[in-house]
Amino acid sequence: MGTDHLPGDVEEFLTHLAIEKGRSANTLTAYRHDLRRYVGYLDATPVAAASDVDVQGFRDALFELGLARSSVNRSLTAVRGLHRYLFAEGITRTDPTADLEPSKLPKGLPKALPESDITRLFDVVVGTDAMARRDRAILETLYGTGMRISECVALSLDDVDLEAGLIRVTGKGDKQRLVPVGRLAESALTAWIEPQGRGALAPTSWKSRSDQLAIFLNHRGGRLSRQGMWGMIRKHGLEAGIADRLSPHVLRHSCATHMIDHGADIRTVQELLGHASISTTQLYTKVSTDLLVRAYTAAHPRAAGRPGAVR
Repeated sequence: MGTDHLPGDVEEFLTHLAIEKGRSANTLTAYRHDLRRYVGYLDATPVAAASDVDVQGFRDALFELGLARSSVNRSLTAVRGLHRYLFAEGITRTDPTADLEPSKLPKGLPKALPESDITRLFDVVVGTDAMARRDRAILETLYGTGMRISECVALSLDDVDLEAGLIRVTGKGDKQRLVPVGRLAESALTAWIEPQGRGALAPTSWKSRSDQLAIFLNHRGGRLSRQGMWGMIRKHGLEAGIADRLSPHVLRHSCATHMIDHGADIRTVQELLGHASISTTQLYTKVSTDLLVRAYTAAHPRAAGRPGAVR
């Protein structure tokens, strides 16, 4: 997510901090590091054209990297300062960070969505046009496999074997794992890969081999970026009325939590998610504590308060 060169407006902001605000050399170095990461995330999107979806997507990407909440908030402080400067100087007409709150994500995991919210999300993605097929396939793949958004955008055609019901996922450290594709995800991917889906977005001439091999394309026929995928999820989250609780990472957590709720073995979930340590996966068991308590109270013959319980 980094780049060696910062755009002119970013350099102007850093100069403003140094000369007019008198920020220390250490502070400027930290800001430069955070803003270099932000510019790298935006990729081809100019900083002045960034939207609130881009900023929220950047925040989500930082958590995907495993950064601590304090580090994420430090990066967001730099991004917020940059956009406030651009707005105050009249370079931009809006500030995409105006409604951005410091991250309150607790250490561990964000809250998983109820299964009813997952159903509501899929219900708003209707139609048989190429974009609807693509969006449904992405959502089914993210929730159905629990893969990270970075892993999803990196998928290529030869990573998917729908006949075997498997996807090869390249995770952190370039470690590969095979994950199963469920029935609904398989159906959605099949519909997308058909000529009426992916074929309808494919250009007459590919810009790169990476684009040609990509499973998920943008409307211009290039490989869909993490930023573009995050924006698509945000859009459908708004339609479903769950945008305030939805992110690609929440879909990953929801996949794991719902599997454990339905009896999956923790080591199976560890393999599915690509966790190097079982201790990371064990965090999901904490998410399901309420379900465990309810099930115990309802089922155990000596549970307090249960009608007909043996005392």
